[in-house]
Amino acid sequence: MRRFLVLLASLVLLWAIVAELNHALSEYQLYVFVGGLYVGFAALTQPMRPGLTATLVAALICDATTPVTFGTHALLFVAAHLIVFRLRDRVPRADNIASTLLVLFTNFALFLALSFSLVHTAAAPAALWSRLLTDLVCSQVLVALVTPWFFALQGRALDFVETFVELRSRRIS
Repeated sequence: MRRFLVLLASLVLLWAIVAELNHALSEYQLYVFVGGLYVGFAALTQPMRPGLTATLVAALICDATTPVTFGTHALLFVAAHLIVFRLRDRVPRADNIASTLLVLFTNFALFLALSFSLVHTAAAPAALWSRLLTDLVCSQVLVALVTPWFFALQGRALDFVETFVELRSRRIS
C-alpha cells in the first residue's frame, strides 16, 4: 500500500507540473503530453499490482481533467503499462538511456493513439496534423529531458519511505 501511495503521489505531482506548464504554453498554442512518464517507472521497476494501480488512478485523474471520453487515458495507460511490464526483462533497467528510450517510444505511441482517437472530432482534421506534429516534438523533447530526473525522484521517494518505515519500526520495538 505504501508503494502505491508513493507512486501515486509522484504521479499527481507530475500531473500538477504538466498542467501548469501547459497553462503557461497555451499563450504560444502549444501542448505537451507526457503519458510515457506515467507508465515508465512503475512498469519497469515495480511489482504488477502497485504499479498498475498507481498508473490506473493517475490515468483517471488525467481523464477527469481533459476533454476526452472518460476512460480513454485509463485504457491507453493500462495497455501501455502491461506492454512495458512484459518487455521489462529485455530492457536494462539501470541504464538511463534505455529507460529514456523506452519512455520516449511509449509516449510516442500514446500520443498517436490519443490523437487518432480525437482527430475525427475536429472540424478540419487535415489542418490539425501540423499542430499535432509540433506538440509531439515538444512533448518528446520534454520527456527526453525529464525522464532521468523523474525516475530518480520516484526511486528516491520510495527509498525514503522504506527507510522511514524501517527506522520507525526499530524505534518502536
